[in-house]
Amino acid sequence: MTDEYDVAVVGAGPAGAAAALAARRAGARVLLLDRADFPRDKACGDGVAAHALDVLARLGVTGAVDGYAPLPRIRLVGPGGGAVARALPRPAYTVPREVFDARLVAAAVAAGAELRRHTVRRVEARDGRVVLDGDLAARAVVGADGAGSVVRRALGEPANPDRHLALAIRGYAPARPGPPEQLIVTSRPRWPAYAWSFPIGDGRANVGYGEVLRGEPLTRAHLLDRLAALLPGTDPAVVTALRAHHLPLSTHRPVSGRGRLVLAGDALSLINPFTGEGIFYALLSGALAGAAAAGDPAHAAGRYAAALRRRLGTHLRHSSVAAWLARRRWVVDGAVRAARRDDRVFGTVVELGLGDGRLDARTLAMIGIGLAARDRPPRD
Repeated sequence: MTDEYDVAVVGAGPAGAAAALAARRAGARVLLLDRADFPRDKACGDGVAAHALDVLARLGVTGAVDGYAPLPRIRLVGPGGGAVARALPRPAYTVPREVFDARLVAAAVAAGAELRRHTVRRVEARDGRVVLDGDLAARAVVGADGAGSVVRRALGEPANPDRHLALAIRGYAPARPGPPEQLIVTSRPRWPAYAWSFPIGDGRANVGYGEVLRGEPLTRAHLLDRLAALLPGTDPAVVTALRAHHLPLSTHRPVSGRGRLVLAGDALSLINPFTGEGIFYALLSGALAGAAAAGDPAHAAGRYAAALRRRLGTHLRHSSVAAWLARRRWVVDGAVRAARRDDRVFGTVVELGLGDGRLDARTLAMIGIGLAARDRPPRD
């Protein structure tokens, strides 16, 4: 055995960087492992909501979105064609993950974490520690290694099944004309599915399309056809850096950990089923995992599970209910109508999709009223 640490973090994306930062703030000796060198690209919508910046501020990280213009508005188009466009309660940002993740890793290293390029293939809990690939050891390990997590497999947890797993394709295209805003266009065919366009502020936008998997394979050509149909004027031939990625939805989460092993971010299937947002979940769960692993390594899983329940439990239950309701296209159309009429409903929908919000009786009643209204004809 060549090295032993208090906490080893597998995966240096937002969840892993947050875990390393939280563990370092607790005084732990931290090893941060990733199979890639940074900066590196990561397929994602690149959206950074205000809630994510709140978590980073509590970890002492500033400047993660420096140089990128705030996006003050969001426009949501329902499956039936109705739309709502309003100011966000707090601006969002679009920061390419090649930049955002590298900034977080740099912050973790500046805080004292040791960064090492290494692909973890074997995880074993033995003799009061966790051993990685036979020669790296830690008192506790945070698995923040994404949808194909090795640490998750070591816990005996399978990947998400169909209907709890989405597939999306992402690229960069010229930004749409007009005032900058986040655009989400839901799809009547293939529902649940939607396309997005998030301007970066440099003349480009992150564009993409994703849908929930239902048992049949999806081709690249299909994903690009749907992207073009939902974002008129976006020519797939000029979209650059196209990459597909899986989104394990929070409606089917594995156990959050056992003993000295815990999972965070995508490895824990923490992807919002309503919007596909994952960076806020990744940062928050990573911070909670890192603190639990550093504070009591032998009981990290129990401490972490309790912290997750306190901080996200109610929200995750409500978002699962919202996702179940939203499987009916007409419910989404009713929600869009209600949000267009009532700014409190709009705020609830945004908080539920981008942060840690909850459903409430008033919002459900307003959506019910919206179900009786009519909108323009459906779009393809």
